Amino acid sequence: MNHLHPLKNLKADIPASIVVFFVALPLCLGIALASGAPLFSGLIAGIVGGIIVGAISGSAIGVSGPAAGLAAIVLVAISTLGGFENFLLAVVLGGLIQVGFGILKAGVIGYYFPSSVIKGMLTGIGIIIVIKQIPYFFGYDTTLAEGARFSEVFNFISPGATLIACIGLAILIIWNVWLSKSYKIFQIIQGPVVAVAVGIIYYILTQDNSTWGIDKSMLVSVPVPEDLSSFVGQFSSPNFDQITNPQIWVTAFTIALVASLETLLCVEATDKLDPRKRVTPTNRELIAQGSGNIISGLIGGLPITQVIVRSSANIQSGGRTKTSAIVHGFLLLISILIIPTLLNKIPLSVLAAVLFIVGYKLAKPALFVTIYKQGWKQFVPFIVTVLGIIFTDLLVGIGLGLAVGIIVVLIKSYQNSHFLHIEDKSNGVQKLKMTLAEEVTFINKGAILKELEHISADSLLEIDVRKTQFLDYDIIEILDDFSLKAKNRNINITLISERGTIENPESFSDFFKLQPAS
Repeated sequence: MNHLHPLKNLKADIPASIVVFFVALPLCLGIALASGAPLFSGLIAGIVGGIIVGAISGSAIGVSGPAAGLAAIVLVAISTLGGFENFLLAVVLGGLIQVGFGILKAGVIGYYFPSSVIKGMLTGIGIIIVIKQIPYFFGYDTTLAEGARFSEVFNFISPGATLIACIGLAILIIWNVWLSKSYKIFQIIQGPVVAVAVGIIYYILTQDNSTWGIDKSMLVSVPVPEDLSSFVGQFSSPNFDQITNPQIWVTAFTIALVASLETLLCVEATDKLDPRKRVTPTNRELIAQGSGNIISGLIGGLPITQVIVRSSANIQSGGRTKTSAIVHGFLLLISILIIPTLLNKIPLSVLAAVLFIVGYKLAKPALFVTIYKQGWKQFVPFIVTVLGIIFTDLLVGIGLGLAVGIIVVLIKSYQNSHFLHIEDKSNGVQKLKMTLAEEVTFINKGAILKELEHISADSLLEIDVRKTQFLDYDIIEILDDFSLKAKNRNINITLISERGTIENPESFSDFFKLQPAS
């Protein structure tokens, strides 16, 4: 059964939505922290991703919200664009570009990026997330420590924040490695929720302790509304006066491109995990994500993508329809209306521990080993992308990875043509056969030239084009040039096609003009 009725599956979707809510709450806050944005903006993105994107999307079990993959872009953009309101304009424009992608049916865009570059992008982002969270993990006060000597660094580390961060990290590791795999109850109760709950309890118990307590500057800080009007007043709006700023448009396009890629990759992964093997319409998904980003940017939220952590939690918890994603959005909304005071007792160091795990999952050391074993043609674009992102920025890193990926494809095409095969050597005459593929493009030009140049004089060459549906004009020109050289070198050419066999054709151009597919 491909389509399930939402109302008939509430029994499965409601429990799943509660699990997704508990996973999403610390991640929304943590990603906002990693992005250098107001923590409230992460919650807004989670609400919009759940309710708005969930309603428009064609994905049955995908969940959207603020993404760790965009944290590096947001962090840089807020400072370079001159403020959070200017950045929100880039989010709105990025959403409009995404809607444009969907209308233009660009849902296949993800297929044109080498997997090594995509893996490099996610790995680079994971490393940046971990690096940026180190000060929060140790409760390190960067403002007080500015200009301090290395020997004085430890004076600005909070023992309490560090202790609870280590406890939280231990809980997350034990949960992931052992408990959730051994006992079903620990699959329902998520590790990040337990870590956050322990962090709140620790803060309450030690708030009067000068040594092991945690300073309020090291806690989550979301506005506490007195009434509905003050709640509405918390939302920010974009600065439309900056719409002519070219940097805003560059950031908008970067957000649109990276958010679309991350979403499409997540959609592919989520569809594979779906027990019912439903297929998400990718163009509709881009329109849904773009619409979500427009709304999120207009009201002060972070950019949104479909996210694999929350989507997989939804699937593992038995979610069947988009109802679970939508309800999780409403639960986030209710939480910031009813329990903001409780949220403000969460230590930032615990959220840093949660993000350490997120970063580690994106940049597992085992991934480096796996890609290295796949050969240099996979590893070089991967490592160039990772290093480019770490030492420059996300867009430059992806661009460098793509450029190297294209060079690798060209080298691979040149080195491994598989066009020319020696069939036999009889009576001192070398007989060779060149079988052209179904589609032969300019990318194969170097390989074909190399093979033709290596054919010795006094040889027999068969060119088989029976399977060829498309032959680039560049290749036809090469064959024409070679036919002239062949006469001087006493190379006899036999052209084998579906229409028959031709000995020493005068013109390949004239022959292929008569072929319907060419």
